[in-house]
Amino acid sequence: MRRGLKLRGTLRAYLTWPLILNLLFAALCIQLFFVNRKACVLAGIYFCIYLLATLLVHFTGRKKIRRDLIQFAANYGQMQMTLFKEMGIPYAVLSEDGQLLWGNDKFLDIIVNKKAARRGISNIFPEITYNKLPKVPEEKTVHVEAGGHYYSCTLQLIVDRGLGVGDNSLVFDQVINTQRIIAMYMYEETEVINLEKAREAENLVVGLLYIDNYDELIESIDEVRQSLTVALIDRKVNKYMQAMDAVSKKLEKDKFFFVFKQSHLEKLISERFSILEEIRNINLGNDQSATISIGIGVGNGSFTERYEWARVAMDLALGRGGDQAVIKNGDKEQFFGGKRVQIERNTRVKARVKAHVLKELIEGKERVLVMGHSIGDVDSFGASVGIYRIARTLNRKAHIVLNEVTSSVRPIRERFDSKEYEKDMIVDNEQAKELVDDTTLLVIVDVNKGDYTECPELIDMAQSVVVIDHHRQAGDAIAKAVLFYLEPYASSACEMVAEVSQYIGNGLRLRAAEAEAMYAGIMIDTNFFSNKTGVRTFEAMAYLRRSGADAVRVRKFFREDITEYKIKAAAIQDTELYLGEYAIAESSAEKVESPTILGAKIANSLLDINGVKASFVLTKYNGKIYISARSIDELNVQVMMERLGGGGHINVAGAQLKDMGMEEAKAVIRETIDNMITEGEA
Repeated sequence: MRRGLKLRGTLRAYLTWPLILNLLFAALCIQLFFVNRKACVLAGIYFCIYLLATLLVHFTGRKKIRRDLIQFAANYGQMQMTLFKEMGIPYAVLSEDGQLLWGNDKFLDIIVNKKAARRGISNIFPEITYNKLPKVPEEKTVHVEAGGHYYSCTLQLIVDRGLGVGDNSLVFDQVINTQRIIAMYMYEETEVINLEKAREAENLVVGLLYIDNYDELIESIDEVRQSLTVALIDRKVNKYMQAMDAVSKKLEKDKFFFVFKQSHLEKLISERFSILEEIRNINLGNDQSATISIGIGVGNGSFTERYEWARVAMDLALGRGGDQAVIKNGDKEQFFGGKRVQIERNTRVKARVKAHVLKELIEGKERVLVMGHSIGDVDSFGASVGIYRIARTLNRKAHIVLNEVTSSVRPIRERFDSKEYEKDMIVDNEQAKELVDDTTLLVIVDVNKGDYTECPELIDMAQSVVVIDHHRQAGDAIAKAVLFYLEPYASSACEMVAEVSQYIGNGLRLRAAEAEAMYAGIMIDTNFFSNKTGVRTFEAMAYLRRSGADAVRVRKFFREDITEYKIKAAAIQDTELYLGEYAIAESSAEKVESPTILGAKIANSLLDINGVKASFVLTKYNGKIYISARSIDELNVQVMMERLGGGGHINVAGAQLKDMGMEEAKAVIRETIDNMITEGEA
């Protein structure tokens, strides 16, 4: 208790009321003086005795009362301290930046390293980060785990409590005169969590299993072995289902439906869905390997919702090329497999159907806007030109959205600055926003992520959206599309548009400049016909050649200037061979008009080095680090780039890293490679 303490409130009134009575006795003496003087003298004697007694008690006993009150407060504080210390609920006091100041016995029993807690509570409970500490007088709840037990932590900021000796609060030296502290209560919820886990383990998981290439597989073998192959696939699938106690039903010749308890899902994940490899290894003389896709819906939704998630997961698996498993839990997806090159389908039925739907959509609108991905390349521009010609053939206004013209696109772009084409054929973002309305169809090519497009705002503004892309579908693909045409085995978006163009009809004929733009797109995306080329690729090239594409003129478009060639040579010279198999290089963006395009060229060149499984070229440009990843057939760079927030193809992919230095980005690449090797993905 501080010196000079003044009594206040009820206690002060209780101690001063005897003095107030003296006024009453004085008034009584005055009244008796007029009634009976002898009685007044007698009363005055007693009044003086009472006055002296009250004054003596007030001034001499007050100090004793103060001492007793201080002793009581100290005893009360000690009792309160003991109660908190021995309380059955873990309780602690933290500084406002999360350092442990004090904890009771139960709390100290939970934490292992008291010194680490004094440096910061997050050292003990990683879930309690600085951002989760309350900054205003409010309660925050954080769920933590320690020693196999689960707790619900309630954190409350206490402001201006002025803790100290004698106050109705804790008594310990560390927090004397503290103005802002955090009180932390912990309630164990281990039993509830375990019961919830047990309940989730009993949940039914819904799954779909499709044979990706059933028709192609059957056609590749003779009739005698067809039934044996199908029976062997069915046997392996049924055996796999029995191992996880699943109930399965064959819906069609190439489709299965199954349900099983969620408790078996962890084992499937740990084995990375071994059934994918088992089916792929079936060989009874067939020219093609059988592949399957699996879609699984899991979560706390209704059974109908889980089935819908399984169906969406299957669409994702097929959209990414098949031969993989996808687990969907609400808005979250997990991908497994998909490491092999997709098998090209020779049938053009899908292209013909998509062309018919696209034609109807264009004819139902008055204007068509076409855009590719940001920092557009030759493939996205060539595909945009192809869609432009389709729209113009159907007598619809058409515009290509293009902002930044890279050095690789410029020679092709300049060919459209002629009287044969409208001046507003190519527009920028602001012009496109003014053109879009209810009568506009937005066609997106060479990308299926909204954030990666030239103008993401157009997706929300347009009522009808079409996506045509050859990249594997991502979990956050554009969901608004009324037509979603994805062919991961296609070499390029230009190849897909060239196929669609042949089924539009209405006398469509590409002009030479348009055919050469699409021809160039295929040439670049196949790295001059050395990657992802199939029968349909060369059929598309033949169609473009017949339409007037000049291969020699296209070849001249891609000659490099001396500055880029020197930067390319310097990057290759300083390349790091991580683990002797993975080339990691840094490309300079200075004095280069299109740094990301140059990075892709360097990545392609590094694959020519003997023993290199994959190449990664990092380019710092516009505050980001762009990664160009390439491989031949030994590493799925698309899966790797997805882990970094990017995507692409199995052999051609990329990603963007923000708020990161070059050395840190290289460390992220090395760490991702190590993780994929550990998980058997590389």
